[in-house]
Amino acid sequence: MSSRHDQGMKTRRAVLGDAHVDRAEAAKTEMDAAFQTLITEGAWGTVWASDAISQRERSMLTLALLAALGNFDEIPMHIRATARTGASKQDVMEAFQHVAIYAGVPRANRAIQIAKDTYAEMEQTDD
Repeated sequence: MSSRHDQGMKTRRAVLGDAHVDRAEAAKTEMDAAFQTLITEGAWGTVWASDAISQRERSMLTLALLAALGNFDEIPMHIRATARTGASKQDVMEAFQHVAIYAGVPRANRAIQIAKDTYAEMEQTDD
């Protein structure tokens, strides 16, 4: 594996946690192996590994972009990651306020509901 892949796995584990990454790796097949390498090296080994902005800021940007584009399936994973990146509930709400103004109230409203549900689950399981 490349050094970018190694860095990507290190960053991915730091942000998402070992349990999440272990599950994703166990579910990897020949069909999606190239895709998994792409996101590990590109998203986690390049973008998330950069020290140009903080992990907290990256969380806020990622959540805002996911909501703005309607990619709601990934929001719970990134809400859970805020426990490791330092983005607070208030930070997340600020990001979603921007989504409401610049991308639409319905998308922000849906993202907020997902965030509320995910935070409630996290409180119940102490994640």
